[in-house]
Amino acid sequence: MIGVAQGPLLAMHGISKRFGAVEALTDVDLEVHAHEVVALVGDNGAGKSTLAKMVAGALPPDSGLIEIDGEAVTIPTPAAAYNLGVATVFQDFALCENLDVTANLFLGREMHGALRRSDEEMERITREVLHRLASRIPSARTPLAALSAGQRQSVAIARTLIGSPRIVVLDEPTASLSVAQTAEVLTHIERLREMGLGIILISHNMTDVRAVADRIEVLRLGRNNGSFSTQRASYEEIIAAITGATRAEPPWQPSGAPLSAVG
Repeated sequence: MIGVAQGPLLAMHGISKRFGAVEALTDVDLEVHAHEVVALVGDNGAGKSTLAKMVAGALPPDSGLIEIDGEAVTIPTPAAAYNLGVATVFQDFALCENLDVTANLFLGREMHGALRRSDEEMERITREVLHRLASRIPSARTPLAALSAGQRQSVAIARTLIGSPRIVVLDEPTASLSVAQTAEVLTHIERLREMGLGIILISHNMTDVRAVADRIEVLRLGRNNGSFSTQRASYEEIIAAITGATRAEPPWQPSGAPLSAVG
């Protein structure tokens, strides 16, 4: 696996989060390396989105340690996450239909020259980003309202590259997409990996996960329940960990340990 010889871009150790009497996460560990797509899977309520929101700066952990490039960090806000090189695409996209592709990519981060906004430079960067992702969006000036759901997801993913992130979190990026649109989004994810980024992919679709992920991390009821090499693990092993038919023995083994769920 590319990047394993180096330290992880992102390391989360012993992460716990409680909402009143509900334990959303309990002592969760996660590592993501450069040039790596890590799929975070689990049933509804497993804690996947809660963990993603912590990386994105939308939720603070109650306990645990977060490291980026080996240095302990706190991520109190989305702005802090952005400054640390973390970009996130949630399911709602957070895009504006009344604006074109370029305006959406730079929304809230517009570039300005001495006297006016640098529209030409922003459009040039937009075309470059879309080309790097192999996006099929016809023009950087196409209104978002004229794009398909898959193309809008392309815009949301392209927006993550504004600011040169190192870690990208994608929350259910292929939900409600057609087969052709899903294939295009999976191509974008592969391009992000080729660029040297570390990607966290949250998905319920095991076909998509097995198509692009290097490693699969299973959460069950807010706890780690298995770490799998995508190439070596069977579909049945992964589903067994998701459903609880197998359970990881404590202490949970990080990605450097044998990649299998333990009964």
